[in-house]
Amino acid sequence: MPDDDSWEYTLHIPHDPRAVTVSRRTLRLILTLHGLPHLTDVAELLATELVSNAVRHTKGPAALRVRWSAGVLRIGAWDADPRPPEPSPPPDRAVELEDGRGLALVRACADLWGWQPLAREGNRGKYVWCELTGAA
Repeated sequence: MPDDDSWEYTLHIPHDPRAVTVSRRTLRLILTLHGLPHLTDVAELLATELVSNAVRHTKGPAALRVRWSAGVLRIGAWDADPRPPEPSPPPDRAVELEDGRGLALVRACADLWGWQPLAREGNRGKYVWCELTGAA
C-alpha cells in the first residue's frame, strides 16, 4: 500500500481524439508507479469519459489532472468551454443511447464528482472532476 504522500500530475493534451488513449495509458502508468493498481480499471474508465467529453465537445486544448491526497484519487479534465457539462440522460434512457452516457458512468462509478468554471491567466473554461477512495 502506498504511503499517504500527496502528488499531482497534469497532462496537457491537444484537441485530438488520440489524446484519450494517451491520457488513459498515462494514468495507468502513474497509478502503477505509485502502487495503486487496484484503482486503475475504474480510474481509466472515469478518465476516458472525462477526457472524451473535453475533446469531443470543445474546440480547444484540454488537460487531464490526477491528484492523490489523504487516500483520495481525484481525476479531472479541464477544457476551454466555460459552459456546464451536458446533463446525463435519465438512467432508463441511458442504456438505449449510443452517446451521452459519459457523465452517467462517472456518477455511477465515482465516489464523488462535480464541475466548476475556471478563469486563469485570461483563459476561461471548466474543470470536471471525480474522486475515488484509495481503499483496496
